Amino acid sequence: MTGGSDGGGPAPTGAGSPIGVFDSGIGGLTVVAALRQKLPAEPIVYLGDTARVPYGNKSPETVLRYTRRNLAFLRGRGVKAVVVACNTASALALPRLERELPTWGVIGPGARRAAAAARRRVGVIATASTVRSDAYRQALAELRPDLEVISRPCPLFVPLVEEGWHDDPVTEEVARRYLEPLLAAGIDTLVLGCTHYPLLAPLLARIAGPDVTLVDSAESVAAEVAAGLAEQGLLASPGGPPGEANGLDLCVTDAGAGFADFAARILGEKTAPLEWVEVS
Repeated sequence: MTGGSDGGGPAPTGAGSPIGVFDSGIGGLTVVAALRQKLPAEPIVYLGDTARVPYGNKSPETVLRYTRRNLAFLRGRGVKAVVVACNTASALALPRLERELPTWGVIGPGARRAAAAARRRVGVIATASTVRSDAYRQALAELRPDLEVISRPCPLFVPLVEEGWHDDPVTEEVARRYLEPLLAAGIDTLVLGCTHYPLLAPLLARIAGPDVTLVDSAESVAAEVAAGLAEQGLLASPGGPPGEANGLDLCVTDAGAGFADFAARILGEKTAPLEWVEVS
């Protein structure tokens, strides 16, 4: 693991500059994986604010403060665009940010995919802060006023994912207790309203059953980023061997011994050494 800082002043940006992605922990790498599949020519700088994970139990003002610091760090790395790959930050901070760069959150794309998939009743599982924000229900109401939306906070999922207990009996018991009232209410679509939760998707799908569609916003975000960058003339020029993704810098504010291996499993590739950074 290498050392780092807040990156200093902003570097010049252009089509060849990286996309910045940040999350409170490792879950945002599900978005990175989708971006690398959709946009293999794009370099990416990922910031996992793992020293302060989870954001889901923090106040809105604290989440806004952390988000602004994370964005300043990424601007210091010269990114051309930012993906806020954290549902809590997307819900609580993104509407209040001064956007100096093209910026995408994860709630809008997730809501659009859920609205397209749902028949009548949508369940949303998320952190407590995201549920309190009511962001998914409001977004879905604008798209499909006919839908009934039932939300449920699942605060234990993030630490279980961070621990690597994706398919552990303890995690399964917790998931069954969280999903029970949603399934009893007859949901037909389940929004995974935190970027950590797709790592639990096989377990959640098994519990929810074949009649419930799981919605992960990562692929929707990647598609919208690709379209947005193309519209603004910011797509990187293709380069390198066919099928080979461009560079990925993984920055973290803290990390346990298994973080790199965990990241490699999510991304399906061996990663460069982590860069341990201070975000201030």
